[in-house]
Amino acid sequence: MKNIFLIIFSTILLISCKEEKEISSINPVNWEKRISKITDENFISGATHLSVYSQVYSYTEHKKHSLTVTVSMRNTDRQDTIYIKKADYYDTHGKLIRSYFNHPIYLAPMETVEIVIDETDKEGGTGGNFMFDWIIKQESNQPLFEAVMISTSGQQGLSFTTTGVKVH
Repeated sequence: MKNIFLIIFSTILLISCKEEKEISSINPVNWEKRISKITDENFISGATHLSVYSQVYSYTEHKKHSLTVTVSMRNTDRQDTIYIKKADYYDTHGKLIRSYFNHPIYLAPMETVEIVIDETDKEGGTGGNFMFDWIIKQESNQPLFEAVMISTSGQQGLSFTTTGVKVH
């Protein structure tokens, strides 16, 4: 009888010790390694809005389909490094979900850095948004922000893209 109790207790203990799965790659690269101190005064600043969809409606407004989101932050300049000061992710209702970093990071010429939001992370909902604050040298190209949303199930797939828009 003691052995059965011990086996049942051990089984329950093992089942309950699941490692918690990260549902969004909050830190796909080590942001700390990208920190940059900006000393040159010859910079202009800007902000870009990017729409992202971690869910889309399917069949009716009562059924939603979840998507994986890949956000690309791209330096489109061949010569100069650019700096992203902030990357904030908001949900459909405008509530801040998370800030990916709150200090300037650099992107080398022609470099792309990505943020991935897992398909199981539904916090953004059907109208998620990113706001990026950035600075560049006056003669540099502005950064490009894009998102690819994708989901596959069996032989069916759904994918689309969005492009950021500069805001004031």
